[in-house]
Amino acid sequence: MRLLLVEDDTLLSGRLRAELQRAGFAVDLADNGVDAGFMGESEPYDVVVLDVGLPGCSGLDVLRGWRAAGHPVPVLILTARDAWHEKVDGFKAGADDYLGKPFHSAELIARLHALLRRGIARPPGPLQVAGLTLDEEAQTARVIATNTTVALTGTEFRLLRYLMLHPGRVLSKTRLVEHVYDFETERDSNVLEVYINRLRRKLGRDLIATRRGQGYVFGTEGT
Repeated sequence: MRLLLVEDDTLLSGRLRAELQRAGFAVDLADNGVDAGFMGESEPYDVVVLDVGLPGCSGLDVLRGWRAAGHPVPVLILTARDAWHEKVDGFKAGADDYLGKPFHSAELIARLHALLRRGIARPPGPLQVAGLTLDEEAQTARVIATNTTVALTGTEFRLLRYLMLHPGRVLSKTRLVEHVYDFETERDSNVLEVYINRLRRKLGRDLIATRRGQGYVFGTEGT
């Protein structure tokens, strides 16, 4: 899943980015409101972590701009711990959740997973689709029929999670690349094919079907 982290404190943003990446997110950074507004409008993020106090344009103004343009991306705002008015203003501007500073990264990550589940009407608990159970903390997959646990690399995990969140749907190479990689990663559809084939070898070739000229479908018989 691809995440936009908007935070002008470089020490905090650097630490959070590393922890979010370890949690399986592809993370892009913005340190001011102007860049954040542009990136949020032009890139297909799955979720946004947005600080309120930003140079150039406040986080709430950025959020209002996205919502006025009909942009529905889930947004968690970061506020000062005792600034209750920022929380109220944030919800009025269209925020989906908030977290007060200082905070524990584990709570932030748990809240982000909750937002993503809510967006796709996913029930609590492990993600289970097409005979697979995904452990999002350990970043492993379990084949239910054989009770076999399979280790995944970071890219394999992000790709499999996105496929499992959209079972039975045709997902183009472009869409998969946009949601699995951040700005700093070289985006090559041929490399994506390599990771698709790795997942097939690890989990079963029939789990991911190729639709020529369209993309891939997870959870159906191969074609």
